[in-house]
Amino acid sequence: MVSRKKLIEIIKNGEGLCVEFKQRFSTHEKIAKELIAFANTRGGILIFGVDDDGSLYGIDSEKSVIYLVNEAASKYCEPPIVIETASIELEGKELLIVDVPESKIKPHRIQDFKSQLDLNSAQVYLRINDKSVLGSKEMIKLLQSQSAGKSLEKYVVGSQEKIVFELLDRQETLTVRELSKQANISVRRASRTLIKLVRANLLLIHQKENGESFFTYAGG
Repeated sequence: MVSRKKLIEIIKNGEGLCVEFKQRFSTHEKIAKELIAFANTRGGILIFGVDDDGSLYGIDSEKSVIYLVNEAASKYCEPPIVIETASIELEGKELLIVDVPESKIKPHRIQDFKSQLDLNSAQVYLRINDKSVLGSKEMIKLLQSQSAGKSLEKYVVGSQEKIVFELLDRQETLTVRELSKQANISVRRASRTLIKLVRANLLLIHQKENGESFFTYAGG
């Protein structure tokens, strides 16, 4: 957990990839969204009692907020997320710090009471810059394969992969729909091809804040 000195520095630097401020507890779903985004990305800290601009407001009841946050983590996230909490007083204001580690069992999603993750409806959030955004289907599939520890063996570069390389040589970035159109294949097949190339460490996947994924050469 962060020290008092480090907390002052974090608040001064503002929100970012691994930092989110909340003036107060809002709803379980909204807090679960932030916890999930951190767990699915690089981890991070959620600070209650601080406004978006860094102004200190403090919290009214530490026990109450801790209870609500733990409820959000355990009952509104699937799988549940393990968090750590601590309170620190700054300028006479009590702040609650919630530490969310990067998960080893990604992807987490908003609790939907389904036995398996449904790509068409699951609310899987990721952290992009200073925002928590819905993950694309491609990003979710990649998180699934990474958590399962699946590796590609005897991966053969075929005609579709060659089209991917030709397109990236010309335009530097590529989306699933662009590949589908240019290669005259289904969106699902285009998605599968690009994900395999990421898993083979030949491409990198990126996601915009609007939820759209695009791909580039690895190291490019």
